[in-house]
Amino acid sequence: MNIQIENTWKEQLKDEFKKEYFTKLVSFVKQEYTNNTIYPPGKEILRAFDMCSFDKVKVVIIGQDPYHGKGQANGLCFSVRENVKKPPSLLNIFKEIKSDIGTEIPDNGDLERWAKQGVLLLNATLTVRASMAGSHQNKGWENFTDAVIKAISDKKENIVFLLWGSYAQRKGTVIDTTKHNVLKSTHPSPLSAYRGFLGCKHFSKTNIFLKNNNQTKIIW
Repeated sequence: MNIQIENTWKEQLKDEFKKEYFTKLVSFVKQEYTNNTIYPPGKEILRAFDMCSFDKVKVVIIGQDPYHGKGQANGLCFSVRENVKKPPSLLNIFKEIKSDIGTEIPDNGDLERWAKQGVLLLNATLTVRASMAGSHQNKGWENFTDAVIKAISDKKENIVFLLWGSYAQRKGTVIDTTKHNVLKSTHPSPLSAYRGFLGCKHFSKTNIFLKNNNQTKIIW
């Protein structure tokens, strides 16, 4: 099976593509795109990897599902297309950045600029049916994204993992905390942001850690 994924990731994950669960997952996803409205567009399923090669990863942000509203999901967790209204969680992320480091809230919510600087914006599940949150959970994507996180943890050093909310924190159990910086808070959703996300200062903390490890900071 020829998976169209960025070359450095293809090398890191080549064994994963041979596993039975992944073959079943690909078959399921193809069938779903044929029979239903699925987000993101097919060519953007693996966009997080295309925008941020394995070699360039410095920061990992873990989301759950792609957005399930029309035109929102663009293959990067928490990100939306340029002309799409910012969802509440993303707006809270921008509010925390402004409070933390003073950067004004941008006009659009496309986080491609972060990805190009070495931020892997990884959803745990990479596809979803329109208007059906969680509809592609437990089909195999979680196994795949666990393997992604473990590859980063095992083969790289001094990565900052931002784990927002209990779901992301559970995904983070495969991270070696002795050689990476793991920052945790509540989720930026309006339901929980005021219980720990707002005020967490993760963006300045990330840049301090990167600087202390001789890496360029992220322009949030």
